[in-house]
Amino acid sequence: MKRVFGLTGGIGSGKSTAAGMLAQLGASVLDADDVSRSLTAAGGAALPAIREAFGNAVAPPGKPLDRAAMRSLVFADLAARVRLEAILHPLVREALSRHAATAQGAYALLVVPLLFESRGYAGRIARAIVVDCSERVQVARTVARSGMPAADVQAIMAAQWPRWRRLQAADDVLWNGGDREGLARQCEALHARLCAPDSRARAG
Repeated sequence: MKRVFGLTGGIGSGKSTAAGMLAQLGASVLDADDVSRSLTAAGGAALPAIREAFGNAVAPPGKPLDRAAMRSLVFADLAARVRLEAILHPLVREALSRHAATAQGAYALLVVPLLFESRGYAGRIARAIVVDCSERVQVARTVARSGMPAADVQAIMAAQWPRWRRLQAADDVLWNGGDREGLARQCEALHARLCAPDSRARAG
């Protein structure tokens, strides 16, 4: 089995950019957000349970999940967020595990926004990589990318671990508060370390 690593970071930190760079270097990458979108697309495997839990208003029959409505609901109601995560997270982890088992690249890289918060990846990954930048940059990037109001971005950030806690839990950190070239150099160095025959970097 390939070595398996996890990559995470707060919203707007640049997880997808870093993962793309590592993929170009030879990693076999799968993003939990892509899996989640597939599960909640029209006909997605998670929709029946979501519809049963939350009703047709957020999961209309024959249509994809209304992500904006679901987001508004779960960030206003902690119990609703817990119910949604109980439905989605096991399905996402199952898909990521299948990917890790069949990865063809130098190693499997699982991109998981809630890698630490979901507490379901302990023992599944050999190292946790955190993409980091300032909170100000996180907000600015997300607003520019999505058009989401800054207050909504800050609400999402509040539901994630704070920077200091992610950094404390990280095995490796990629600083993405500078230019793209700087991030690329860090990714090249990290890729070389992850490819090294180091027993600490092997999945158990």
